[in-house]
Amino acid sequence: MRVLPDSLFGHQSSPGDESAAESDPDVVLSVTELRKSYAEIVAVDRISFDVGRREVVGLLGPNGAGKTTTINMILGVLSPSAGRIRIAGIDLARHRARALARANFAAVYAALPGNLTVRQNLRFFGLVYGIPRLTQRVGTLIEQFDLEQLKNTKCGVLSSGEQTRVALAKAILNEPQLLLLDEPTASLDPSAAQTVRARIRRLATEGDCGILWTSHNMYEVEEVCDRVLFLSRGKILLEGDPRRLPSEHGAATLEELFIRLAREPLAEPLERAG
Repeated sequence: MRVLPDSLFGHQSSPGDESAAESDPDVVLSVTELRKSYAEIVAVDRISFDVGRREVVGLLGPNGAGKTTTINMILGVLSPSAGRIRIAGIDLARHRARALARANFAAVYAALPGNLTVRQNLRFFGLVYGIPRLTQRVGTLIEQFDLEQLKNTKCGVLSSGEQTRVALAKAILNEPQLLLLDEPTASLDPSAAQTVRARIRRLATEGDCGILWTSHNMYEVEEVCDRVLFLSRGKILLEGDPRRLPSEHGAATLEELFIRLAREPLAEPLERAG
């Protein structure tokens, strides 16, 4: 599966882009009435949500809920059947290259070329993205993600945790305003996962991007996410603060609430919490 569209690389929008001028500068992703269907099957059913700058939003749900389909539509890999996507205020359908230039992506299934070293991978993608002062940028990321001792090691022989750190470094090469992470810690041991979660959280709080994160790990969701969206059968059933939602809906834990929604999806979404 192709996860990074060719049109993402090396394109920047002009300062006078009308779509960007109309938008809220604190919203990096706006999804409105988004729908994806395949014949009689509806994978995503008219969902709407925003991701703010310096906010981590968890997109939760069981397998087949529509999470990856949603991310692939935001990345431009899939075309929506209906609805609108705006990235940093730019309409994806009207200005695809300009919108996607402001986004990036990482997932455990989107491995970097294993025959290239860490530094070669970062340089390669930096050239594709058209990053200015590339040598300096690669050096900064190698230092930021503690990759100095690994920079001349081929990515194919790195551990899962090390590969994830390189993938995250690659994902912020172009300093995206929107970062999409699909199960970024799924294959990691608890120690490596904790390190990665801390780094991702810092990207949001200390940087200038918003993050949309899918995960099945409710512990990390509570630790990292400012807000969560529960998706089931293509619909958003519930939205709110992951630390408050369980008690607000009669569950002892977020995991208990997740299981209830996954096993007994509601006919209509619950009222969204703050």
